[in-house]
Parts: sequence; C-alpha cells; structure tokens
Amino acid sequence: MVLLSILSIPFIAAIILLFVKHNEKANYIAIASSGITLALALNIAFNGAANFDASWISSINARFVLTADGLSKILLLLTGISFPAILIATSKNEIKNRAQFLSLMLFTQTGLLGVFLAGDALLFYFFWELALIPVYFLCSIWGGEKRIAVTFKFFIYTFLGSLFMLIGIILVYTHTADQSFAIQSFKEAGLSAGQQLTAFALFFTAFAIKMPIFPLHTWQPDAYEQSPTPVTMVMSAVMVKMGLYGILRWLLPLFPVAFAAHTNVVVFLSVVGILYASFIAIRQDDIKRLIAYSSIAHIGLMNAAIFTNTSIAIQGALIQLFSHGINVLGLWIIADILEQQTGTRSMQQMGGLAKKQPTLAILLVGFALANIAMPLTNAFVGEFLMFNGLFILNPWIAAFAGISIVLAAIYTLNMVQKVAYGEISEKINNMPAPNKAAQAVLIILLIIVFVTGVYPQPLFTLTADTLEQLLAK
Repeated sequence: MVLLSILSIPFIAAIILLFVKHNEKANYIAIASSGITLALALNIAFNGAANFDASWISSINARFVLTADGLSKILLLLTGISFPAILIATSKNEIKNRAQFLSLMLFTQTGLLGVFLAGDALLFYFFWELALIPVYFLCSIWGGEKRIAVTFKFFIYTFLGSLFMLIGIILVYTHTADQSFAIQSFKEAGLSAGQQLTAFALFFTAFAIKMPIFPLHTWQPDAYEQSPTPVTMVMSAVMVKMGLYGILRWLLPLFPVAFAAHTNVVVFLSVVGILYASFIAIRQDDIKRLIAYSSIAHIGLMNAAIFTNTSIAIQGALIQLFSHGINVLGLWIIADILEQQTGTRSMQQMGGLAKKQPTLAILLVGFALANIAMPLTNAFVGEFLMFNGLFILNPWIAAFAGISIVLAAIYTLNMVQKVAYGEISEKINNMPAPNKAAQAVLIILLIIVFVTGVYPQPLFTLTADTLEQLLAK
C-alpha cells in the first residue's frame, strides 16, 4: 500500500488545493504534501515496498500495477527531493491564483511518480499523459510573453511523441500471448524483426522528444525560458528523466535486437547534440537559456552512455539520473533568485554578487563545480563511468564527447565570472535581503552534491538490481 500512498498523497492535495483561496494556506498544504511524499520516497528507496496489483480495465486486461526496483527508487527519490525544494525555494514568488498553480504542480508530481512506478504499459501511458497535461496549462497560463506560441510548440512535440508511443503500445499488445499490457508479457511478445524495429522507432521517438536529444530538442530552450521558473525546475530536474527512464525500462528490455542495431546512430546523434548544445550555451547571455542548453548536453551524454550497452556506462547513467537532477535544480533555484531580485536574466547586467550576497555566490560556485563534474562532486562519479563506457564502444566517439568537458567548463565558469565577480552592477547592488528559505534549500542540495560525490556507494547499492536485470537481458 506504500506505493499507492505515494501516488495518493499529492493527488489528494492537488484536489484540495482547487478549493483553497488563501495563498499561505495553499503553500502549507503543498509543502506538507511534498514533505510526506519525500518521507514515503525515502522509505521505499531504503526499506523497500511490496508491489501493488489491482484490477483496472478488465475488458482489455489492463491492470493497475505498481512496482519499485532500483531504477524506480532512484527517480522516486529525485522526485521526492525536488518538489519540496522547489515549493519552499519559490514560496515567496509572486504568482496569481497560487492555489491553482500549486494544484497543477502536484498533479504533475502524481504523474511523474506514476510513470516511475507503472508496471503496465497502458498505465505507464496514462501517467505519462497525466504528467504532461498540467505542464501545458502551467506554461500557457503563467508563462512569459511568448508563452502561447512556445506552449503550442511544446504541445505539438509532446502530443506527437505520445501518439507514436500509444501506437507502439497497441502494436506490441496485439502480439502478446495473453493479450495483456503487463511488462513481462510485452517482453515475451512474439514480434518479428521488422515489427520490433517499428515498435522501437515509435517508442524511441516519444522518449527522444521528452529528453530531448538532437535534433528533436528545439522545443526545450524556449519552453524553459518562457515557463514559470518553478515549472522549468520540474521539467529540467525530473521530467526530462521520463525519456531516459523509458529507454531503460521499456526500450532496452523489450527490443534488444533493434536497440543493438541502432547503437551507433543514436550515440552519434547524441554526441552531435552534446557538442551543439555546449557551443550554443557558450553564446548565451540569458542565464535560463544557458542552463537549458547545458541540460541538453548532459542528457545527451546520459543517452549516449545507455546506448553503448556496456555495464559501466549504464551504471554511470543510473547514478547521473539522480545527480544531474540535484545539480540542475540548484542552478535553477539560483537563477530564479537572481531573476526575482534583480528583474533580469541577462548576465551582462549582473556582476559583483560575491560582494553583495557572498553566501549565494558561494552556493553558485558549488553548483557550478558540480555542473562541470569536478572530482568530489556527485557528477564526477557518473561522468567518469559514462566516458569509460563510451571509450569501450569507440575511443574516437569518447574523444569527441570529451570535448564537452572543456566546453562545459567554459560556459559554466564564464557564468560564474559574470554573475559573481567584478564590480557590483546596479542590478546586483539593488538586490533586497537574501531569500533565507531558498538559501537553506540550496545548502541542503549542495550537501547532497558533495556527500554523494565523496561516498556514492548508497546510489550504487540502490541501482544494483536494475543493472543486473538489464545486463541479463
């Protein structure tokens, strides 16, 4: 029942918030709900939980199956940490109809948790849509000046991806022996080589759009820029992991022949995307767009590592699923503080933060070091393993991908130099008193960065069973 509870808590809180009028009460309800969800995520991650299985749509043999292995647990943990961090850090932001905004945020959390727990393909699709639909409304109602055009582009991309995945699910379902949507039945479906390639293409398109990887990435920077920053945080820290999760949970186990056949193509596209996004990030002045392109590069590396189909690279990607979420969340919170307190996202108009708010500057440097995977930070562990896997696949590919390490250092340290150092700019000089709640959240996240960087063994232990299952397949 614990698995059902972790879905029920944010869902019930989201419904309650639809009827709340007072902003402070809405904040308390949302933060309390996310805190309870975090407690349940910790319990599931480190103590385990029994699977939940109940009848759902009996006419087509679809069941409400929830299951949590290491892959699910590490993403439950990331989701559980991210939402209270986001809600607390942005609790002072000016948001119209805050209760409705928070309600949609919690519906999104419910969908994300469901995606990471679903053991039935139709249920997986149901939660996939539940996670995306609230984001559409959050962006279109509370977004920036260009929100309508950007949200429409986001909708078209995600709608087509979801449609392709649904067609793929139906294709595999019709070839299962027991006409079931259960993941085990899907693994044993009698697909010919051609059918497996078709199903692979349908599923992969949906997952590639969601990550996103080159050349299906064009919706992301605009969406991140125009979305309310709390929504951008969710999309960047957690939601993009839906695509990587889908590859590990469904694509690799279900279509191993097609997966192996597309290794070189996908790895090549991923490396092109890594370098492309890194070069574009160097040219950015808008801090939100810089972080957006940085995220594309990091996700591309994780995708390339998974498609090497080597144990060391997949292990690195499993660790990096969690580490990247924590790191990019810290950067987004800092970007939000700067935007809220200076009224600008232009790094050219910043400068001297270290003199005005030294604590925030130190936190910025800490997350910047994690973003470039410095030793002793959490990102170093995952990236070291992933580059090892790329080297095993092809040393030249690893070398080209390795250029991104230098590029990441350039755009990240350039951001730090422009924002934190130099003379105090007018915008920075006029910043009000530090946001204590947001800084407290950042300190906790930075502790996680260095603790899991120095001692990553709990993350290895958490994902050990998943790695064994994937390698066995």
